Amino acid sequence: MTERGAYIDSLVREHGRMLVRLAATRLDAVADAEDAVQDVFCTVVAKRIVFRDDEHARAWLVRATINRAADLRRRAARRNVSLDEAAVEGPSAPTAVDAAAAAEMLEALRSLPEKYSSVLHLHYYEGYTAREIGEMFGVPAATVGTRLARGRSRLAKALKEDMQ
Repeated sequence: MTERGAYIDSLVREHGRMLVRLAATRLDAVADAEDAVQDVFCTVVAKRIVFRDDEHARAWLVRATINRAADLRRRAARRNVSLDEAAVEGPSAPTAVDAAAAAEMLEALRSLPEKYSSVLHLHYYEGYTAREIGEMFGVPAATVGTRLARGRSRLAKALKEDMQ
């Protein structure tokens, strides 16, 4: 394997699973999320993108994955393809009630604007701090905090509406 190939392999191993989970918050099928992430890594290879450091790589990959997932979702909507397939399934769904609650939460998260759903996912599912998310998106940590608060509020409202 070439040095470049080893570098790409290390990027995939380090960030791939997180990027698939991130894309899955915007897309209904895991296969679509995997395709989005694959497209992002293909772009890195084809354009021979070189990152300054791991922070730069992570920020670029997150942003590119969010954009690619949004592109795929828009394309599917234009073709009138139903995106009502089963929610992202995981091995940790012990009961049907838990699975239904997770699917409801995921659907509510998907209904939010991207600027809220992305920061909520990165903070709560991936464990990034507001400062780290701010660095990824090129915004102040305070802006991320505001988006988290507004996103939580909108998420609670969406879940409450679903219950009525």
